[in-house]
Amino acid sequence: MTPPRAGDLVVGVDSGGSGLRIALAEASGGRVLGTVSSREPVRTGPGGIEAAHLLAQVLPAVQTLRAGTSGGDAGPSGTGTVVAVAVGAAGMATLGDELRAELPGALERALGVRTLVLAADAVTAYAGALGQRPGAVVAAGTGMIALGTDLVAWRRADGWGHLLGDCGGGAWIGRAGLEAAMRAYDGRRGGSAALLARAEALFGPAAGLPGALYPRTDRPAVLASFAPEVAVCADAGDPVAGDVLARAAAHIAEAAAAVCPAGLPCEVALTGGLFKMGDALLAPLRTELAEQLPQARAVSAAGDPLAGAVSLAAASATGSLRLPEEPRLLHLTR
Repeated sequence: MTPPRAGDLVVGVDSGGSGLRIALAEASGGRVLGTVSSREPVRTGPGGIEAAHLLAQVLPAVQTLRAGTSGGDAGPSGTGTVVAVAVGAAGMATLGDELRAELPGALERALGVRTLVLAADAVTAYAGALGQRPGAVVAAGTGMIALGTDLVAWRRADGWGHLLGDCGGGAWIGRAGLEAAMRAYDGRRGGSAALLARAEALFGPAAGLPGALYPRTDRPAVLASFAPEVAVCADAGDPVAGDVLARAAAHIAEAAAAVCPAGLPCEVALTGGLFKMGDALLAPLRTELAEQLPQARAVSAAGDPLAGAVSLAAASATGSLRLPEEPRLLHLTR
């Protein structure tokens, strides 16, 4: 591989349910030169994540960023050439067929780029948190997924969505909290008057909650919006809310244990908005990790998924990509 020239650039893209972020960075070293954000999530259609809609947001953003760093006149063959792009997208594993089929040719035509990394958002979360060393990352927000690697293969646990899994994630916590609220409303065991009061303050009378929730197409996000209320009640000493978070912590630790590389000392990083809930969740999680993964060492995430996308683009441009390729998790084209 020809090494990048001085001034060559890479692009990292982080696409998720709340929109996408695009970063322009130096190919050598990955220093970020600028970022652009959009609150418009990329649409999904019959072919999965829509390549045309992603390109309609990414290409103007790249043009804007290049104009800011090179005066806007850097051509495909001159200084300032974009030599690699990495796209991390939620749903890439199951909904990425259209991106894998269309993006390589489209980006080569538009930017002259031949090196493209398409990754699941869990992979960019991993790369941002741990870089290119063995270990495990738990990414948790509305959902929850754990990903680990020994640099030979990937191991995945959960990330199956709010109906089949995402156990311990924000939607799971919110649903468990709302169930406890409804138990209190009915007078059943396991209910929490504190959670019922929080639920009615947020959503209105409890009897109307099913009608307000079930028709929503954004049910996972609505459920997750109640997770902070569960933490508030747990911090105030409510035992039912505390039990919900203790069970969430056990699920998260189980997922981490399932993906830690066997036979190796394992670093575990936690990334995502769920872990901003504070000690109501983090205290039982530390206990669970110590019990289920005594050989592991918890470490702070070095960066976020956008930083991970940039690092994957830079590594692919310099021929130093060490994370394992897997068609639906990390796909590299040149």
